[in-house]
Amino acid sequence: MTLTQRDELRAYAHHATDARVNVELETEGMTLNIGPQHPATHGTLRIVAKLDGEQVIAAEPITGYMHRGYEKLVEVRTWPQINTLVNRIDWVGSFSNEVPFILACEQLMEIEAPPRARAIRTILFELARIANLVLFAGDMALQLGAQTAAMYAFRDREYVLNLLESASGGRFHPNFDRIGGLKDDLPKGWIDDTRAALVKIREFCDEMDLLVTGNEIFEARTRGVGIIPADVALSYGLSGANLRASGIDWDLRRDGGISGLAYDDVDWKVWTHPDGDCFARYWVRLQEIREAAHITEQLLDKLPAGPIMAKVPRIVKVPAGEAYVETENPLGAMGFYVISAGDLGPFRVKIRTPSFNNISVASWVMRGVYVPDIVTILASLYFILGDIDR
Repeated sequence: MTLTQRDELRAYAHHATDARVNVELETEGMTLNIGPQHPATHGTLRIVAKLDGEQVIAAEPITGYMHRGYEKLVEVRTWPQINTLVNRIDWVGSFSNEVPFILACEQLMEIEAPPRARAIRTILFELARIANLVLFAGDMALQLGAQTAAMYAFRDREYVLNLLESASGGRFHPNFDRIGGLKDDLPKGWIDDTRAALVKIREFCDEMDLLVTGNEIFEARTRGVGIIPADVALSYGLSGANLRASGIDWDLRRDGGISGLAYDDVDWKVWTHPDGDCFARYWVRLQEIREAAHITEQLLDKLPAGPIMAKVPRIVKVPAGEAYVETENPLGAMGFYVISAGDLGPFRVKIRTPSFNNISVASWVMRGVYVPDIVTILASLYFILGDIDR
């Protein structure tokens, strides 16, 4: 073998080795199914993610697995019976689900709840917000591996659920709001118990700051991950903390002009964050827990005396007409568009739930992220499947 032939053979072997390495480094695309049953999906939801190696090139949320048809079920129920249905839409939001429907009915009937009923209604609304967002804070930490924070959340959420149960008889589904007011007045000792529970909730927020907020692993997994710019958030119809975490200063409690609640009687702040990432969505909700406690405390200090029900006919017939009422629920803007034909029940009801829009942006925000980021983003968007598959 000549020297030239030997050099050619070495060059061939070198190129062959390079070719084998290149073939080994190439990866075929794959499809990853997250759900329908998965802890990160907050219910029965399927995420179909198409991957290029560890990177997501497309992700599609598939809903409809637990559709319950609330918008049609209400058509065969009387006005008072509907309360039992609607407070199950966001099963973590409890009392807050009832309020927009009741307010829409009151608008059509041109009645207003007494001042004491409005104050208590707002207190229970904010307690439902606290119970909801405390669970979010613990659950998001759990999805990223911090189990202790989740145990703290379940521990301290019980204080609020105990208050809801002692006032209404129901921990998750109070069925306590009524057209024209409330089912009952507050029980003896409830106000003092609420003040004590609010102390526990503030301590929980401080513990979350110590355990989670400044944790370097949590920050590495959330900062700069799942960024939703303000214009994208608006174009997808996001609301609540998901919108405020993208820098949009908008809250229906302040900006919605809603009658029937007592937010105008207290001082409070709307929290925003400019970054629009997973950390921002967590941080805004943590501040909203503190703010809800602040609102509740002020309302307890100035709770008016008087009746808790306006004069409402024993058999409720809502006059013919249409009304739409939105409230700032724990997950975002929840609205009820109610059409009455003047009968014992509604002709049509259309429900605008926040979770549907919250999950709709998932396809956009998950493009280009890595597989572990999927769970982080889903947790930060915070949706409840009963709120989507209504």
